Amino acid sequence: MYSKIYVIDDEDILIMMHRMILNRMGLGDRVISFTNPEEALDHLRFNENKSESILVLLDINMPEMTGFEFLEFMVLENLPTTIDVAIVTSSISNEDKFLAKTFPQFVIDFISKPLSIEVTNKIVTKNKTSF
Repeated sequence: MYSKIYVIDDEDILIMMHRMILNRMGLGDRVISFTNPEEALDHLRFNENKSESILVLLDINMPEMTGFEFLEFMVLENLPTTIDVAIVTSSISNEDKFLAKTFPQFVIDFISKPLSIEVTNKIVTKNKTSF
């Protein structure tokens, strides 16, 4: 089970929806949300417990930094592989799915927005869906 769940999306309404789902699942106390991916990356960089299991629900298309740029920084900065990333996006592009698979050390799933309780439960219990 994850000790922290980061929700990273530039749209406040989607963050609120995802938070509601996580609250319904009893995980609300673990959620940290960010509309700016750079702030989320800083938060991960300075996490003192490198063995902590963290889930990141990451949007791809954001103005400050794309989800793929976020993942590239995770690799470049050698962030711990105890961080799992589920890409939560409105993209249906096969190219985006292919790019997501180039980060196997982090990406555990590729999901269409918005999240559902069923899909979120599969992610949280570390069971991949259709990725």
